Amino acid sequence: MINIVYRLKSPKFFEESIDEIELDGVVVRPTYLSICQADQRYYQGSRPAEILDKKLPMALIHEAIGDVVFDSEGNFKSGDTVVMIPNTPCGEDVCRANYSYKSKFRGSGFDGFTSDLIKLESDRVVKLPDDFNNYVSSFIELMSVAYQGITKFDSIAITPKSRLGVWGDGNLGFITALFLKEMYPQSKVVVFGKHQDNLNLFSFADEIYRIHDVPDGLAIDHCFECVGSSASQTAIEQIIDLVNPQGTVNLFGVSEYPVPINTRMILEKGLTVQGNSRSEREDFIGVVALLSDNPRLFDYLEKLITNVCEINSLNDLKEAFDKDSISKFGKTILKWNK
Repeated sequence: MINIVYRLKSPKFFEESIDEIELDGVVVRPTYLSICQADQRYYQGSRPAEILDKKLPMALIHEAIGDVVFDSEGNFKSGDTVVMIPNTPCGEDVCRANYSYKSKFRGSGFDGFTSDLIKLESDRVVKLPDDFNNYVSSFIELMSVAYQGITKFDSIAITPKSRLGVWGDGNLGFITALFLKEMYPQSKVVVFGKHQDNLNLFSFADEIYRIHDVPDGLAIDHCFECVGSSASQTAIEQIIDLVNPQGTVNLFGVSEYPVPINTRMILEKGLTVQGNSRSEREDFIGVVALLSDNPRLFDYLEKLITNVCEINSLNDLKEAFDKDSISKFGKTILKWNK
């Protein structure tokens, strides 16, 4: 079957190419996609030149849902709405597939979801309930990253979880804080950020502080860093200062450059530092179950949607990325009409 793929050839330049797609596995037609900061780094050309030379041309986007067109095994019906899993294991390993060097990730090393059709193995899709909000569902992948980190944290935390701190007032910080409040209803969730306009949206949090206006004596049992880039250094410094002894420091933020960390205080407090990246099938299933059991979460998550762009052409796709690049907060959703 003929398939058209829309790839980023060079920064800010998309091109169409025609590929063949085999009718085996599950074939999905993308319907709603969400732009991630990682996509923007490729689009803007802000990744190192050697990385861009190695990975482009490449179809972007790893957050998406779609409708099943064909399933060779008959597990899905035509028209079923599914969330697509970008992480693709390519062999067994002793670690989880999202941390394995044997895995490939769509939109980072091989083609993402900007094409007419996507062919996946059956374990790379999870069916969504019919009543799910499609716009919010488009970024379930991002939610699964937060969910994955929270479930990992639960398995290593040995001290009380009375007060949980989240650093970062962006998309991931919002989702992480929201999920923590839902999964640990007896805990106080405290959010730290720089932008008051963003912090005002965290209405579900128990306490909210600007990072330069934290009261003396405040202590946090376990911390979640969702800042990234060079600003993560300041966030991690404050986390190490405020976290209680033997607490956990859970890192989510991505930086292109090395970030200094105060190892002396990590040793003195006996802290556990855990890195978190990407997610796997069980995390997607967990998020779908969490949303199904708590549909009011959709009302909060809708607040993250700042742009909705209908995509009928490559120029529409470029305009959507340009619009997303000037948004200081929230998600840009692509209604994929290709």
